Amino acid sequence: MSNSRRVSYFYDAEIGNYHYGQGHPMKPHRVRMTHNLVVNYGLYRKMEVFRPRLCSPTAMTRFHSDDYINFLRVITPDNMQEYIRQLQRFNVGEDCPVFDGLFEFCQLYTSGSIGGAARLNENRADIVINWAGGLHHAKKAEASGFCYVNDCVLAILELLKRHERVLYIDIDIHHGDGVEEAFYATNRVMTVSFHKFGEYFPGTGDVLDIGYADGKNYAINFPLNDGMDDAAYESIFRPVIGKVMELFAPGAVVLQCGADSLSGDRLGCFNLSIKGHADCVEFVRTFNIPMLVLGGGGYTLRNVPRCWTYETSVLTGEDVKDELPFNDYFEYFGPDYRLHLPVSNLENLNSSEYLERTKLQLLNILKEVEPVPGTQIQTGQVESQLHPQIGMPILGDHNNDNNHMEEDPDKRPPAPAAMV
Repeated sequence: MSNSRRVSYFYDAEIGNYHYGQGHPMKPHRVRMTHNLVVNYGLYRKMEVFRPRLCSPTAMTRFHSDDYINFLRVITPDNMQEYIRQLQRFNVGEDCPVFDGLFEFCQLYTSGSIGGAARLNENRADIVINWAGGLHHAKKAEASGFCYVNDCVLAILELLKRHERVLYIDIDIHHGDGVEEAFYATNRVMTVSFHKFGEYFPGTGDVLDIGYADGKNYAINFPLNDGMDDAAYESIFRPVIGKVMELFAPGAVVLQCGADSLSGDRLGCFNLSIKGHADCVEFVRTFNIPMLVLGGGGYTLRNVPRCWTYETSVLTGEDVKDELPFNDYFEYFGPDYRLHLPVSNLENLNSSEYLERTKLQLLNILKEVEPVPGTQIQTGQVESQLHPQIGMPILGDHNNDNNHMEEDPDKRPPAPAAMV
């Protein structure tokens, strides 16, 4: 594995102090546990570590409505009774409860994603990690699925200031509906989601949902059944993402790494190992494209830090031991105290025929994507310049050209208004 990437990592120690409430499956504490493991493995030495500078409420309204952001700013457990109508209107209360410090929590996780995107835009890093981010369900004026502010959308809007095309990839077990909806009618953002589909939250992400108007064929959905294992996931992820890279040629990638697709997740029903999950991260890394890596779902508290720590090691190109180092949360990882865990004997309900048929369906949709000039027909390429997996020039190298840093901001392609 090449170790030459410049990796930046965003973390604020306050994140673990926020609590959705008793019995709620979403626990921000998992991000603190992840950070502790990253530190005790020594991975922090391989990255530039930053505390995000808090973004303003105005920055959030680049996607979200003013009314909704103002509501998140003022609502507290003490004054909830005065806002009954707004609680219903903005879908806050059940899955997305009001808790102490709610807006500050949103600012923290969102600032790491926007700040990370800005860092990529400034060519100060090749890869940026924000495990607190990835809250992909939030809508323009509505909380959803434990998500209040959609940091993924805001980060993509930031990247669009500099990059003509941005690719969003989502390996959370739940469909990345908020991000897909935001960019459903633009061809500057392609969204690709692999998710459980059928009587499962949020209920969207059918293979036939492919985008609208200019965005037609730029929303790619791979609906899956229970029990997806490593081999099955790799057999679909690599060919689909390989073809997306070839035809769409993104200038930057946002990768949402929800850990609820792991075996044994409290809310999930897939059967991926940590290595199988991380294989997706490793594959995307091989394309050498500026990359923002975010967290997301993940509800079995002892497994999420294992997954995101291992993925941090993959992104930094460092090998880590299976035996866990002593850390502040060591007792959570018993009885084996190892990084990697065996998967379960859950049956894979995705037949190879179904996976192959759906993969071909998506590859046919991708054929309708207008190829970016210069990425399709390759003749006389020097072998060393070819991508190892799909035999195309390594994309994104032009983004390392410092001449691009001084361009007139007014000459950049405009970011599309996020569509709802």
